[in-house]
Amino acid sequence: MKDSLFIKAAFSEKTERPPVWMMRQAGRFMPQYWEIKNKYSFLEMCKTPEIAADVTMLPVDLLGIDAAILFSDILVTGEAMGGDLSFTAGVGPKFANPVRTQADVDALETNVGDRLQYVADAIKVIQQRLNGSIPLIGFAGAPFTVMSYLVEGGSSKDFKLAKLMLHNEPEMAHQLLSKIATVTADYLNLQIAAGVNAIQIFDSWAQALSWDDYTEFSHRYIQEIISKLDRKDIPVISFCKGSSVFAPLMAEAKPDVISIDWNVDLLDIKNRLPKGIAVQGNLDPHILYADKKVIKDRIHRLFERMRGEDGFIFNLGHGIMPDIPFDNVKYAVEVIKEFRY
Repeated sequence: MKDSLFIKAAFSEKTERPPVWMMRQAGRFMPQYWEIKNKYSFLEMCKTPEIAADVTMLPVDLLGIDAAILFSDILVTGEAMGGDLSFTAGVGPKFANPVRTQADVDALETNVGDRLQYVADAIKVIQQRLNGSIPLIGFAGAPFTVMSYLVEGGSSKDFKLAKLMLHNEPEMAHQLLSKIATVTADYLNLQIAAGVNAIQIFDSWAQALSWDDYTEFSHRYIQEIISKLDRKDIPVISFCKGSSVFAPLMAEAKPDVISIDWNVDLLDIKNRLPKGIAVQGNLDPHILYADKKVIKDRIHRLFERMRGEDGFIFNLGHGIMPDIPFDNVKYAVEVIKEFRY
């Protein structure tokens, strides 16, 4: 995979154009996704290797992107540790047994690799199907994000309960985060052993945290995870909502790539990062609702801004929304693939 555009860019090597993949590229904006989703529950899709492979391959076959990403969910680690996880249409993920007390934290297990074996099995099926054509990205949720779901019992607008634990019971919060970090490092190494070509860590809710709280309750655990990874030839991407603020701190955890949200000028932030750290991003996904001439103009504007920069992977500042027209996403990928520096 060393010759792949994506891997070269991730390791800050020169590429003739920016490689492209998009967060949530195998998902609800695709009619073909719904053909599968209408037959199975979300967790069945994640836990059945052949189905997870089918969904992973959709954007490979239909969009022609430069990297595939494993179809799974950031909360499978929380479930493996003992969380009673379910997904309901219109509601999202729920943990029926939220983690709120010391006894709840103590009950969570950390030796859970066997419970996540279905992910390794899916990776093997996907790699057979990809047959060396493009890299496969594995991923996990960052400890603070997984913790926030476990403590809140599901999605939250303000993360009040999770933040209350950080502030009122910091020792308990650190015990919980430490357990999640242990499981996450083991889980990512399981994915690497199964054959993924890159790793992304998603801290989807980091923007809920102040600088000090991010430093203490998120960054230190991401740093710990990255330090434990078997990362020879495997680029590590660090993403969080809020990366336009936290990127200089994120760099201290020594990822190969930092994925940047759309609130900042990408060249400006790259220039503030240590040499050798690539950037990924950072088109506002709402642009993909716009007319095609606008989509093309905004992609070209970003590419001209990044002209001459090694270590740039095109992506969105966050995931594709479910009602973005498929045709617009396909057009965006075509515009990117036609571009040459």
